[in-house]
Amino acid sequence: MKKLLFAICILFTFYGFSQSEGKRIDQFNLDRKVAIQGYDPVVYFKQGKALKGKKELTSIYEGVTYYFSSASNKSAFVKSPLSYEPQYGGWCAFAMGDSGEKVEVNPETFKIIDGKLYLFYNAFFRNTLKSWNKNQSDLILKADSNWKKIIQ
Repeated sequence: MKKLLFAICILFTFYGFSQSEGKRIDQFNLDRKVAIQGYDPVVYFKQGKALKGKKELTSIYEGVTYYFSSASNKSAFVKSPLSYEPQYGGWCAFAMGDSGEKVEVNPETFKIIDGKLYLFYNAFFRNTLKSWNKNQSDLILKADSNWKKIIQ
């Protein structure tokens, strides 16, 4: 009986993980399961800039693929992926806070706030980082709430 209960628990655990992974793939801003358009998420924190990663240096976290510009960045990510993943699944932080919409980003337009990476839309003479900076505190609260609704 204990073995049967253990087996059932294991099945539900894997089912929960696969649902979570599927939700991430469905809701995150990905191009062929690759996050941040192939930019290295660790570089934002270590060098304060955006830099493309290499396909040869890849890590997959809960179904989402990340590219890295160096082996040390990949290693840092593997040790603590949640420390480096962009907020709101890589969608525009301003749009998430302003309207709850998933809007594409320019990976080179970003901001690190309290150790978290926020990405922004920046094209066609519209840089949403400028609007974000005017009301950052309120937008973070709204964006956090809106993202929770999407990812549940």
